[in-house]
Amino acid sequence: MTRSGRPSRNPGHERPVVVRAGGFVALQFDETGVQSCMLAHEPYALALGYTRTMVGFLLFQPNPRRISIVGLGGGSLAKYCYRYVPDAVITAVEINPDVLALRSLFQIPADDERFAVICADGAHYVDSSDHRPDVLLVDGFNAEGVPPQLCSTAFYTACRRQLPDNGLLVANLISSDSGFRRCVCSIRAVFDDAVVVVPAEDSPENVIVFAWKAPAASLPLDESLALARVLETMHPLNLRETAIRIEYGKRIDWEERTACPRT
Repeated sequence: MTRSGRPSRNPGHERPVVVRAGGFVALQFDETGVQSCMLAHEPYALALGYTRTMVGFLLFQPNPRRISIVGLGGGSLAKYCYRYVPDAVITAVEINPDVLALRSLFQIPADDERFAVICADGAHYVDSSDHRPDVLLVDGFNAEGVPPQLCSTAFYTACRRQLPDNGLLVANLISSDSGFRRCVCSIRAVFDDAVVVVPAEDSPENVIVFAWKAPAASLPLDESLALARVLETMHPLNLRETAIRIEYGKRIDWEERTACPRT
């Protein structure tokens, strides 16, 4: 999700709206928040900058075996991973059946041996399932922003527990949302500060959080740039820009900005 203005104040109004304009197909809950966006002529491309930043997970997990996604939306992340990370088994979890009903419109692949979409509460799924994803992408929103159950310490504790020792969590947050500070502080507390908070590409409000189960898993910039050059031969992305963006995120004093209590 990416936000373009003040959020609506209409609790419970979760029916998605499809907007077609200028060669794009967008999924929205209101006039201010774009849940997902697809290029009509290139449905597997990552049209929104924040999704391209999230796929920066490739700089740390270039060949993941399992990817879990909380929040399907229009399927941008799921479709990209399905096409460009061909050795990964991908599970996407979406709570809203009205969103799932738009699956064919957004050209999301059918379930097969390496791709599955589940209608469930993402927080409950992560806490109760026995999946062990190498990469866990969290991009779950409703009309009000990140649901409280996806901001809690309990949720991120479950995320960390399910990850293998070299596993990576990547979460999309909106800095203007009321729950932003709570989300960042919960992640920092659970992941023992093995966290980088990164301003997303092409969005003044989206912030992408990378969190590692193992400490010091982030690569030095020169190694990230070298890996990005290799990955760019297989991915239609500017991963060197993403590597620089992540390095920039390391230098921002997010502790001061969020005033997270020390644990």
